[in-house]
Amino acid sequence: MPDEHEELAEHLRRLVSNRLLDPLTILLESEAATATLQRRVDRAVGEWAAQLLGPDDERAVHLCARLLAALYPDDGPFNPPETWWRTPLGQVVARRVGHPGTDHVPYATAGAMLGITRQGVHDLVNRNKLARHPDGGVTTASIRARLARTSGGSR
Repeated sequence: MPDEHEELAEHLRRLVSNRLLDPLTILLESEAATATLQRRVDRAVGEWAAQLLGPDDERAVHLCARLLAALYPDDGPFNPPETWWRTPLGQVVARRVGHPGTDHVPYATAGAMLGITRQGVHDLVNRNKLARHPDGGVTTASIRARLARTSGGSR
């Protein structure tokens, strides 16, 4: 069974290939045009995974921002589907950044970020283990704090 580093590295390799390199290959009508970039990505993903999971919070947050900007460009705020939070990158972003686009999220999104059900989020809010936001939902700061406690902090 792959460890978290290997799983994250493979996930990043697939994301960069599918979202960035494959469209360029199609546009340029040439696999040779992107082959060097693919080899460079294949070498870089292990280093990226190590940085994202490593002890340097500032470096990890900066890399999260770069990856999200490159992989999910949009004119609007970053608002991924709930299933995205269960991906290896989504889990790292949840731990390192919280939700980069807002200071609070609906209970369902909080559940996806925490890997629990919406009802589980309700229970944690009622037990004061997560902070309710005045505008509704749960604060992303309390989600990050919970993830830090339950995962042993930054890895």
